[in-house]
Amino acid sequence: MMCAVNHFRESLQRVYGPLDWLPVPDGQLHRFHVPGDRVGSNNGWYILHLGGVAVGIYGSWKAGGSHRWSSRAPADYREAEQLRQRIEQARRQREAEQHQRQQAAAEYAQRVWRDARRADPGHPYLVAKGVRPHALRQRGAVLLVPLIYGGQLVNLQRIKADGSKRFLFGGMVKGCHSPLGLITPGAPLYVCEGWATAATIHAETGAAVAAAMNAGNLLAVGQRLQRQHQDAVLIVAGDNDRQTEGNPGKTAAIKAAAALGCGLVLPEFPPDAPLALSDFNDLRQWREASQ
Repeated sequence: MMCAVNHFRESLQRVYGPLDWLPVPDGQLHRFHVPGDRVGSNNGWYILHLGGVAVGIYGSWKAGGSHRWSSRAPADYREAEQLRQRIEQARRQREAEQHQRQQAAAEYAQRVWRDARRADPGHPYLVAKGVRPHALRQRGAVLLVPLIYGGQLVNLQRIKADGSKRFLFGGMVKGCHSPLGLITPGAPLYVCEGWATAATIHAETGAAVAAAMNAGNLLAVGQRLQRQHQDAVLIVAGDNDRQTEGNPGKTAAIKAAAALGCGLVLPEFPPDAPLALSDFNDLRQWREASQ
């Protein structure tokens, strides 16, 4: 038994780094702290079954995705079926846990949003980005950016005065967006990453914009909007992360636009623009400061 537990732990460590605890092989979902994540967080999860062919599944709520481990290949149909059932059971457990977390986050987001005041146009983040607050709200010194899914508020991105950002623990992000402007048939509908970028594009074009919050969410948001607003002219407005290896913003935007079969725009920086600039808000702010 301990041999299988140790081997499963080795699999976890290959993905997440050194762990100072042993997995519990009881077939239940357990959470753990992922090295490198915020202190006190338990974004990691695992499920480990023993008996016959030992099988474990693990992942990170923050990073998404999952990994599967087994002690060996099944020897016959009976073991293969047992393995399949355990994997299916683990999938149901993980989905139930995720749904509970997302539901709790959505209920909390709605309470916080209801009690918050309209955002102050003089908030340091808005001033630094040169954008209006639009429909944002504020709780204390923290800006609240609404994330919508299926027409419902399900999460909040909280932005502090120093620009640091954080979503609600356990809240939905994939497929969610923060909307600006009115979506009109036949008119452009932009999908971009950050909210300040969305506010900049909306100010410059007057078009509706959906802030997907990160590059990895561009495709999921674009797919939902394409289904819901078939007559809109969808355009992916990507970031241009010139200073980051692989340029993840540009790469994700190109892939999303290709998969969606829609338009694509990227910020084009002059040769003398600092490499740290990456999005349409950065470009506009730099141009205005250079005048």
